[in-house]
Amino acid sequence: MKKLVYIVFILLVVSSCSEFQKALRSEDIGVKFNLGTELYEAGKWSKANRLFKQIEPNYRGKPQAEKLSYMYAKTFFEMRSYIEAAYKLDQFERLYPNSEKVQEAAFLAAKSFYYLSPVYSKEQHETVEALQKLQLFVNKYPESEYLPQANTLINELDYKLERKAFEIAKQYNSIAYFESSDYIAAIKAFDNFLADFPGTSFREQAMFYRLDSAYKLGINSIDAKKEERLNTAINYFKSFTKFYPNSEFTEQANKMNEEMTVAMQQYNTQSK
Repeated sequence: MKKLVYIVFILLVVSSCSEFQKALRSEDIGVKFNLGTELYEAGKWSKANRLFKQIEPNYRGKPQAEKLSYMYAKTFFEMRSYIEAAYKLDQFERLYPNSEKVQEAAFLAAKSFYYLSPVYSKEQHETVEALQKLQLFVNKYPESEYLPQANTLINELDYKLERKAFEIAKQYNSIAYFESSDYIAAIKAFDNFLADFPGTSFREQAMFYRLDSAYKLGINSIDAKKEERLNTAINYFKSFTKFYPNSEFTEQANKMNEEMTVAMQQYNTQSK
């Protein structure tokens, strides 16, 4: 019995492949359209895509053009060919603004850019572009059923940009080695980060590492600049402990403050 089932299965596969190959070679666009639709509905995206590619130009201006354009664009998305998917789905939205599929196409076009976004450690040009596309979708279709998904994707991309900016600022702090320009660059980077991402989940760490950079800059400064820089660092300490009195960094911050207080007292004594 198992052998019979296997033979039937093989025959069906061969028949299906044979039918597909015949359709590919056929000059009848109706045959390609019908089989392509069957394959699309069966989730055979690659085969459907090959058939649709052959006939798309022939259906322009015809009643089936809208359906074909949508299915063809969708196959690229399902095949994870996101550059082509974004282009074709965006094209569908522009060509058929009154289609019942227009919101889905617009969302999937924006989502295609989301999938093109790289990991946070790499250049984030695609991430910025994906955010722009998703925000455009949200603004254009504020009542869409896809709005919750779009907002979730926007939050993920925002976090990626936050992480990228935070790690860059933190790297300035890590590589600094008693060079005032390095610590100044780190402080500036954290200032910019906190201004650009006021609600960031990295705020506590950013404020601590900004304090750490300012502390090291003040402690190691020449006398002519020590007072000003220590005062700046002490103010960062006060700000940090005000917002995060029970931070995991509290002990380290307190030790910095003690050293800065002593350094300031010594400076004032020497200046008299």
